[in-house]
Amino acid sequence: MSKVLLIGAGGVGRVVVHKLVQNKDTFSHITLASRRLESCQVYQDEMITRYGVHIDIAQVDADSVDELVELIKKVEPDVVLNIALPYQDLTIMEACLITKTHYLDTANYEHPDTAKFEYKEQWAYHDRYKDAGIMALLGSGFDPGVTNVFCAYLQKHYFDEIHTIDILDCNGGDHGYPFATNFNPEINLREVSSNGRYWEDGEWIETKPMEIKMVWDYPQIGKKDSYLLYHEEMESLVKHIKGLKRIRFFMTFGESYLTHMKCLENVGMLGIEEVEHNGCKIVPIQFLKTLLPDPKTLGERTKGKTNIGVVAKGLKDGKEVSYYLYNVCDHQEAFKETNSQAVSYTTGVPAMIGAKMMCEGKWMSDGVWNMEQFDPDPFMDELNKQGLPWHIENLSS
Repeated sequence: MSKVLLIGAGGVGRVVVHKLVQNKDTFSHITLASRRLESCQVYQDEMITRYGVHIDIAQVDADSVDELVELIKKVEPDVVLNIALPYQDLTIMEACLITKTHYLDTANYEHPDTAKFEYKEQWAYHDRYKDAGIMALLGSGFDPGVTNVFCAYLQKHYFDEIHTIDILDCNGGDHGYPFATNFNPEINLREVSSNGRYWEDGEWIETKPMEIKMVWDYPQIGKKDSYLLYHEEMESLVKHIKGLKRIRFFMTFGESYLTHMKCLENVGMLGIEEVEHNGCKIVPIQFLKTLLPDPKTLGERTKGKTNIGVVAKGLKDGKEVSYYLYNVCDHQEAFKETNSQAVSYTTGVPAMIGAKMMCEGKWMSDGVWNMEQFDPDPFMDELNKQGLPWHIENLSS
């Protein structure tokens, strides 16, 4: 029985709370904290109404190490689940180090002033976490997260060597708005509008945004235009998948989304530097976030499915083989269960499973780790139990 402190009360945080409560045999005590206490209160009431379970709530500024340390000492959790913004990864990791508390997040660190994300500054905590006798599990969402576990599972059971990996992320849902993002607009738009990158033959190759496109036929959704982006799980997978020669990441976008985004970029609305407006300093992309629909409100009106998976090619017993391992998640089914759409659901469920692996001792080792560094089998079993069943297809000719 474990105590957990969850930081972040957005759409993903809502899913994590639901799943923690559903697994009360593992999680005996739950505290939800956020900068806005009223957001926590909404979810607190929701847990009582839906499950008859009380969770504690607290207010905290996740940018303040001192406030975080004070809260962690008060709650005394076995693990801190960071479901806040990626900008806050380092402050929460630092607070966990000071208090010698296990740590988990769903996305790697981003600097608020630089449209770049990488694991370097989090990996730098490895020795200090190891010396403190605590563990950090990085990227326990879907991508990163489940996609890393998919790769480890394929490596363990289906390949002697994996030579190429394509990570394929399709959101086939429709929310009815002319333009909206399915998670934090600031994070989403920075990610999509940045240059793409993929790894091949030992080096990173940079591409212009949306320069490389392919069409993929996604099971239960159909054929969709898929564009090459840079995504953080590739940075760790190139270190841990043996025999790898190339890895790429593709995400689907419709023409309407791309047209809106390009127009916004052309007029400077995706800018991350301060500008002056009528005597006030504003950051354009933060102002745009205020204008766009809150992703937390999209659940009820979003219909359709997501499909996220991995296509791997390589060798088994000297023969060339190829497999497609994926999950399909229905937006409306996710909303019925957790009052959130599938994009939040597919991130929130793996966050809970990662915490479950840690609290039950199935994944536990001092230091800082990525998902593919642990035995994938217990995590894969939990995906089937917790609402994200997976499918595998043999694509070998």
